[in-house]
Amino acid sequence: MIHRDRGRSYYRATALLPAARRRAVHALYAFTRIADDIVDAGSHEGAAQRLATWRMGLLGAVAGEPSADPVLPAVADAVRSYGLDLAQLDLFLHSMAMDLTITRYRTYDDLLGYMEGSSAVIGTLMLPILGLARGADPALAQRCARELGYAFQLTNFIRDVAEDLARGRVYLPQEDLARFDVTWDTLAADAERGRGGPQVRELIRFECGRALRHYQAALPGISLLQPRSRACIRAAFLLYAAILGEVRRAGYDVMAGRAVVPGLRRAHLVAGALIGRTPAVEVRRWGNAGTVG
Repeated sequence: MIHRDRGRSYYRATALLPAARRRAVHALYAFTRIADDIVDAGSHEGAAQRLATWRMGLLGAVAGEPSADPVLPAVADAVRSYGLDLAQLDLFLHSMAMDLTITRYRTYDDLLGYMEGSSAVIGTLMLPILGLARGADPALAQRCARELGYAFQLTNFIRDVAEDLARGRVYLPQEDLARFDVTWDTLAADAERGRGGPQVRELIRFECGRALRHYQAALPGISLLQPRSRACIRAAFLLYAAILGEVRRAGYDVMAGRAVVPGLRRAHLVAGALIGRTPAVEVRRWGNAGTVG
């Protein structure tokens, strides 16, 4: 299963959902992961064509056309069952296509424009699957879901600086690099020796603080979800934010190796989510420990 093999933290969290909702989330994850792989694996022209074919395959599956791909019918079923907005999936694919031509972002607002499609829309798409509690404010729930999408995506960018650099991309804004006297060559030199210098570590500390603020803005949304969905999002929140904790424990040196939350720690966090442990406690702890830049 794509989700189990490629998204371990998120997969553990979705295990807490009822079966029907869990299948929909797995299908949505697989659709987005395959699109991401298309971009990472192919040439510009070939990848663009494959993305277009992937989109047409989804539209055909939603229309009831047979598909040899097992993912597309599953996504189509989620679209029909939960009323997912195809325009949001198109926006996601548009952001994936941006990776074919854009290798860096000047400002954080520019990066947010990319993350609007790559992550914020995923939060929007997840809401109908998770369901809202009776009387919940849909607009607030959507804002919180989008903030959590930004938090997850920025966490990935922080953790994967070296991997993205190897693909010829730097997602962290150029204005942030300049603020800490970091250049593309600085990143490349640190990645080559497998150790981040002081400027790069300060840059990563700053970005961790920015990600933490997105987590903080997302917190109110958990209580707006249907009760059976809250444990899942608590777990996803804790598991992803714990990556920042591992980055901090490594002295913000993301060049020395990929930050991974140990298995026992992941199990502890999932257990905490099951018994209602609030992520707010962890957010405050990380902030007090100096994660905020």
